[in-house]
Amino acid sequence: MSNILIVDDAAFMRMMIKDILTKNGFTVVGEAENGAEAVAKYEELKPDLVTMDITMPEMDGITALKKIKEMDSSARILMCSAMGQQAMVIDAIQAGAKDFIVKPFQADRVIEAIEKALG
Repeated sequence: MSNILIVDDAAFMRMMIKDILTKNGFTVVGEAENGAEAVAKYEELKPDLVTMDITMPEMDGITALKKIKEMDSSARILMCSAMGQQAMVIDAIQAGAKDFIVKPFQADRVIEAIEKALG
């Protein structure tokens, strides 16, 4: 099954996504709490997909997305955003994100977006 890296500065959000993914047969290979850590973990773990929060300390999700895409143009990254972040979501899609999921997460929407991105 697919290996996924979860990136979010909130531990409970990572836990929620991890729970949804593992219950649906995905393997969570790593977690990161900011964009800088996400870039390093991506390089180390080479996951099939990354769920990336947009707003994080140190390096935001869009900057991390661009850096990961520079390293690996075929990287599959799903952005996670709160309501009201439409402009940032558009930036992320233009920078190469596959899709986005909105918080609070609905399990079926998360799985649907991940399967579509991996498809």
